[in-house]
Order: sequence, then structure tokens, then C-alpha cells
Amino acid sequence: MEEETMPEFDAFEHPMELELQEREEDEGDNNTKDADNQNEEEDEDEEEEEEDDDDGTGEYKFQFGAEMDPLAFTEEDANGLQPYQQFERLEHQYEALAAKKRKAITLQPPSEVPAKKFRQEDRQEDGPGASFDEIMEAMNFGMRRKSRKLKKRGRRKGSKSKVSSELKRKLGDATLHYAHGRYEEAKCVLREVIRLSPNLPDPYHTLGLVYNAMGDKKRAMNFYMLAAHLSPKDASLWKLLVAWSIEQGNRRQTSYCLSKAITADPEDISLRYHRASIYIELGDYQKAAESYEQIARLCPNEVEVLKTAAQLYRKCGEHECSVGILEDYLKNHPTEADLSVIHLLVVIHMEDNAHLKALDLIECAKLRYFTGKQMPLNLSIKAGICHLHLGHIEEAEIIFSAVQNENASQHPDIVTEVADSLMTLEYYESALKYYMMLEGDDNKKGYLHLRIAECYVFLRERVQAIGYFYKAVNELEDSVDARLTLSSILLEEGKDDEAVSVLSPPKESESSIDSSSGKPKSWWLNSKIKLKLCQVYRAKGSLEACVDVIFPLIRETLFLKSVQPKVKVRPRLSKSVLSQRIKVVDDHQTDTIFHGFKPVALASDLSKAARARKVLRKQAMLKEAKKAAALAAGADWKSDDSDSESPGHVYREPPLPDLLKDEEHLGLIVDLCKSLISLQRYWDALEIINLCLKLASSTLSVEKKGELQALGAQVGYNIADPIRGFDCARSIVSQHPYSFAAWNCYYKVISRLDNRYPKSSKFLNHMRVKHKDCVPPIIIAGHQFTTISHHQDAAREYLEAYKLMTDNQLINLCVGSALINVSLGFRLQNKHQCVLQGMAFLYNNLRLSGNRQEALYNIGRACHHVGLVSLAVIYYQRVLDTHEDDYPIPKLPNENPDPVENRKPGYCDLRREAAYNLHLIYKNSGAHDLARQILRDYCTV
Repeated sequence: MEEETMPEFDAFEHPMELELQEREEDEGDNNTKDADNQNEEEDEDEEEEEEDDDDGTGEYKFQFGAEMDPLAFTEEDANGLQPYQQFERLEHQYEALAAKKRKAITLQPPSEVPAKKFRQEDRQEDGPGASFDEIMEAMNFGMRRKSRKLKKRGRRKGSKSKVSSELKRKLGDATLHYAHGRYEEAKCVLREVIRLSPNLPDPYHTLGLVYNAMGDKKRAMNFYMLAAHLSPKDASLWKLLVAWSIEQGNRRQTSYCLSKAITADPEDISLRYHRASIYIELGDYQKAAESYEQIARLCPNEVEVLKTAAQLYRKCGEHECSVGILEDYLKNHPTEADLSVIHLLVVIHMEDNAHLKALDLIECAKLRYFTGKQMPLNLSIKAGICHLHLGHIEEAEIIFSAVQNENASQHPDIVTEVADSLMTLEYYESALKYYMMLEGDDNKKGYLHLRIAECYVFLRERVQAIGYFYKAVNELEDSVDARLTLSSILLEEGKDDEAVSVLSPPKESESSIDSSSGKPKSWWLNSKIKLKLCQVYRAKGSLEACVDVIFPLIRETLFLKSVQPKVKVRPRLSKSVLSQRIKVVDDHQTDTIFHGFKPVALASDLSKAARARKVLRKQAMLKEAKKAAALAAGADWKSDDSDSESPGHVYREPPLPDLLKDEEHLGLIVDLCKSLISLQRYWDALEIINLCLKLASSTLSVEKKGELQALGAQVGYNIADPIRGFDCARSIVSQHPYSFAAWNCYYKVISRLDNRYPKSSKFLNHMRVKHKDCVPPIIIAGHQFTTISHHQDAAREYLEAYKLMTDNQLINLCVGSALINVSLGFRLQNKHQCVLQGMAFLYNNLRLSGNRQEALYNIGRACHHVGLVSLAVIYYQRVLDTHEDDYPIPKLPNENPDPVENRKPGYCDLRREAAYNLHLIYKNSGAHDLARQILRDYCTV
């Protein structure tokens, strides 16, 4: 984005600068004596004008240069910059250079300070050694070249009036034209007067009258503004501009004009009041407080103004200033003072925990202002509260005794303040006594019942506390904290159902959320309420109810965190909003001369306005570029501003902002996912898991991350589309490449996928290359070849795994099974050798297993498969004679150790399978009776 840059002060290309340079060159030429003499004569005349213009204040005053067109100050230049922007920079440069020169002269030793004669006014206003004329000369400002001839001090006779008779005549003609309604003739004459005398305010004022009569109030204001700056002491003009700015609703322009009007008429207090109120509307409490403090100095008897200033200083955090102006008031009123000032100062001291200062102030006020009189009750109670904070319990009780049941209803605020102070300092019994005095007050019934209930809680009287909490909840329906405290007490009392009813929404409730703020409108949508209700349901064992409460809350939080950036970036604003922000500096009026002045606004508002101006300028340039490209291509140009006018995304605060940072909340997410899986809501569980892993993959602990990934893999082999859980299973294996449990989880997921699933094949190859001594991926590759009946390739993979782990039962079984299957191929020539090799691996498996039933069955099944039925009968019969105990089925990571389903005893026994295969052999051999006997003995239910 191309930034808007202001030209440097010395780079202004005004005609007056060029003329000034030419004159400086002429001054260096010794052969131009005639020109110098002429310039000296001009200097004498200009010196008189300068004496007339300089009022001795040393303030910056705007003057038009000889080559400057005053009427151009109401138009926008080619670069889009207003001339008054340059004028404003000149004013700032003047102030900066003046301060710099004063500082330099101040730092000089007294002996080096040049001895110059100054006017008394210059010495008073400009500081040591720097006059207004010298500063202006150092800035190269203006059109006049300083004469080498010494100026005569004092005012010349007749220097006050510099308007020639011809100009007076033209002004009179213009006034007549205006009076008779000949506005165009009046404008022509006034423009001629401005051309002849650009620094004369009268023609600008008359032009303002003309344009106002024509109905062009905006241009009229422009000319009035020029007239006001050329005659800054004319308070009436500034007040008129204030009134017009109020009509336009431009508060910042109003504030600027008010400041100028106050400078012109410092005695008008109403202007200061109005400016202070404008500052409050703009949110600048610092300047508002300073304005009210100035009014208080001018009107020392206005106590409300003084108090307002003090309160505004408190609001912007400057307690020292607030205390200072109130203490000054009390010093200036040693015998009689406003009671509200004393009360306010005491309150400020108490807020700052300066209770000793507050007590001393009350005692001093008692001696000074209330000698022989009774001190007001509010100040006496404040003294008692100070005694209470200082540990003077007895003194405090004596003072508090002035409040009794008889008069408590007449001073509810005072009684509440006493009770709150006692409760803050943990004097719960005393606080309860004062709260009870106001129990019949209808104005603060809900607040009183809540405070009474809290007192009973601290006094461990739960029955009374529950009763008052119910009253408080009924009166303060949106009090979340009251409901949470009440539910906790009910749970401690064993009243779980009552706690649930307190936290549950009403039957006819609407789940509504405020779209503007993103916060719930109703108490039952509050995240704290839902978390507490979830804990209650978990404690009761109501799994489904717990999930129904907490799942929407966690899902909404994770969703908002995923779609919204982590940092609250600025939204993409529409053109209307950007234009509204620019109004801070120029009210979006391209033809107003006020646009060039420094606006009265907060620094943040000015920064927003500058950014808005740059964004609009960039959008305009981009639009023009698109238009030019379309026209060059011969297409019709159609502007589409729908995107720019659409409002940007509004940031919504998630219900649980610290969900992924708080360890307790992370445990809640894991428990929620387990509960969702138990309820077979796999898709919901997978959504929560993926969002968590996506948002907090770098911040989650290894343990929590592993749990979530294991749950994701578990979901993956339970849902219809196991691809969803593939990434979780792959992550587990990547973290634990030598864990058989991790590989079992991974294989359970991919076993439901296509064998040629590209991600799985690529990952297996990667793991085999990276971990060459890792056996599980080799075995999985063999299983995949077996699935597609590539037994020779499967045998090769299994033998590769056998080289790494020779004593593993599973590998020996797989190798033996693969070789048996290879031996049945049509093209294999040494089939008998292959069968013997396969049987050797199966016997090795039998040896490693300790003659277990499963190994015997595998040998019998292999013999049966290759046609060695005699050997198969022997091993099947050994299976029938062997009893096998039940073993727990191996669990995958994060699976429930106590499965829900109940397995029948004998689920690890293979005698039924062996009996069925044995009866097939007997049946094929013709021994039908023996076959039926085997089925009757082992396969009958």
C-alpha cells in the first residue's frame, strides 16, 4: 500500500518560495543598489503593516503570500491535498523552530548571549533571546526580505488603517450588490478586492454572506473560516462557526472552533462549558477535566464544576490531580466549605486505601466546619468505616450505633455501605445484622438477599443460605454467580436434582445469542452454567445428558477458534465505514477549508482515519487499473463494489477462551470424546478430535495428544469411512514406531481400506526405509499380499521379518502359512520341499507356544489343507483333548479396559472348530456315524 506522505517544509513549491529565493539571490548581488533601495522603501511600508499585525503575543498568524491564490483554498488540488494541510505544517514548523531556538539560547552561557534590544512584549512572550520576527526570518516564512536598515520602534501615525479608498469603494459596491440581491456582481467585485488585498478579512466575510444568502452554506462556512483566520480576535465569527458546526453535527469541528472562540473571547464562560461537554462526548476525559478545571479557576464559587473536574480526573486515572484541586478548594475556604467537596475527597482517599488520610480529613473538617454542630451522618459513617479498616473496632461500633432499625429505612445507602465494609473485612455476623435492617426495602431486595445468603454461607448456616439464595435467584434471574453458588451448596447437601433444576433452562426458553457482541442473552447459555451442569451430570453418571450439555459448548469454541484467526485482526471494513472514519480529520468534505486544520481527536481516532484514507486511495487506484485494463481489452467496464460494501467478519469471543490452555478443560475434551464413542456418536467425536489436533498440535502435551490420536484411530475403524481416522493412526505410529499396540491400531484402520490406498502404501515404504529394523510394517506388507493371494510375495516379506525376529510365534505362523499356500501353486516344481518347510515353521510355532491348543489346531489345519488327513486327524484330536483357558483380548491404545459387551466363557477354546473340521474328514471317508458323534459331543448347543 502506497503511504500518503506530506512534503517536507523546505520542499513546498509555492510561488512565494521561488520569489523569496530570487530575492535572496538579488540581495547577494552588490550591483543591484537600485533594487535594494526600492526594497528598503517597501520594507518601510511592510514594517508598518507588520507592526499593525503584530499584537505583541508572538503567536502564529496566517498571511497570504503575493503569488498565492486565496480562492484556491476552497478547492482541492491535483494531488488531492488541501492547501491548509500545508498551512498546518507551517504552523507546526513555526512552533517547533521557536521552541528549538529558545532552548538553544537558554543553554548558552550568559556571556555568549547576544545583547539585543527587544520590545517588552517580545521578552515576556517569546522567552529569552527569541523574538517573533527573528523566528519568522529563520523559517524563511513570508514574502518580505528583511531590510538592512534598522527599524524604528513604536507605531507610526495612521498605520492602523491600510485600506485604500479604491478598495473601500469596491467593498461598498459589493455590499450594495449583496443588499439588492445581485449576488453574481457582488462575487465578481469581491474576488477583485481579494486579488488586490488578499489579507483583508472583509471581502471573505461578505462572500460568506453572499453564499449563505444563495443557500450554499458549506461554501459560506469556507469563507467565514478564512475571514476568521485573518482576523482571529473576532469572537463573533468563531461563535458563528461554532453554531454552524453544531448544526452539521460535526463535534470535532465544533471543538476546534470553540478553542479559537475561547482564545478570541476568554471571558465567555459558556464557550468553555460547551467545549468541555464536547470533550466528554469524544471520550477525551483528560481534556474535559482540564477544561472544567480552567472554568473552576475562573469561577471559584462554582463547586459543581470543581467536583466535575475531580471526578473526570478520577475517571482517567489521575487521582493526584483530583485530590489536588479538591484540597486547594478546602485551603481557600478555611471557615466554610461545601460538604459535598469534603465527602468526595474522603471517598477518593478511601478508594486509594488511604483510610488514615480520609479519617484525618474528617476530623479536620469536624474541627473547622462543624464546631458545636452535629456532623452529617454520611461523614460520620465514613469515619467509622475508616476506623474499621484501621482496626479500631470499638470506635467503629460506636459510630455505627447511630444507625438503628428505626432510621435504617431512611438511609439505605449508608446502611448498605456499612454492611458491605463489614463483610469485606470478614465481620459476617455484624454485616448480617445491618443487612437484616434493610430486608423490607423493595429497591434492593435482590442484592440484599444475595448478600444475606453469602453471610450465611460464611457462617456455615447452609439451610438459611439456601433459602435466601432461592429468593435472590428469583429476583435476580440473570445472576450467574448466585446460581453457581446455590448449586454448589445443594450438591454438598446431597440435593443433586435441585442443583440440576437450578442450572437447567426454563421449559419455554429460546437459545438466543446477541449477534452484535457474540454473548448469550440468557443466563442458561452462559458457559459457567453449562460447565457446572456438566459436572453434576458426570457425578450422577448421566452420560448422555452430560454430552448433550457440554458438546455444543466445546464444538462452538473449537469452531470459532478454527475459523477465526488467533489474533483479533482488523475486519475488512466497507467504504461507508472508512469514509466515516475519515470524517475525523476532514468530515469527508472535500471542499471545506476546515479540512486542513489539525483536528481535535484522540490519537487512536487519528490513526484510524489515516489508515482509512490510505485504504480508500488504494481501492480507488485498483479500481481505475481494472477499468483501464478492461477498456484496453475492448470489454465493457462494470464496477462491482459488492465486496467492498459488505461488512467484514466480526470477531466473536468463544464461550471457553482458554479451552486449549487449561489442563482441566483438556481432560474434559478427552472425556467428552470417550463418551461420544461410547454413545456411538463417532462423527461428533472425530470432529472434536480433528479440531483439537489442528488448533493445539504444538501446545498439547504428549500424553493428551497421544490420547486424542488414539481415540481418533479408534473412531476410524468404527465408522463407515475409515479414511477419517487414518491420519490419527499414522501419527501414533510415527511417534511410536516400535510399538506393537500402535501398529495394531494402524492395521485395524487400514484393514478396512483398499489394499492399494496410496497414502498407506507410501507411509509403509517410508517407515521401512526410515526404520529398517522395524518388523510390523514388513508383516503388514505380507498380510496385504496374502489378502490379494500373492502368497509368494507374502512369503518373501514374512521371511524378511523372520530374519529380524526368529523366535516370534506370529512370524513363524505367518511364514508357515504362506509357504503352505505357495506349495499349492500350479507352477511350483518342488512342492513337497515347500510343504516340509512350511510345516517346519508351524512346528517351530508349536514349540515356541508350549504346545498350546492354537498351535496344534494350526498344524492340523495345514495338514488338512494339503491333503494329509491322517496327520490332520491326529492334531485335531489333540486339540479336542486340550483345555484352553480364556485370555483377555489385547486392547488398542485408549480402549476401555472393561468392555461393555460380556463375552461368554470359552471364547478362546478352539475345540468346536477342530471338531467341525474333524467331522468333515470322517464324513468324506464314509464314517458318518463317527462324524455325527463328533458333532453331537462338541458342536451341539
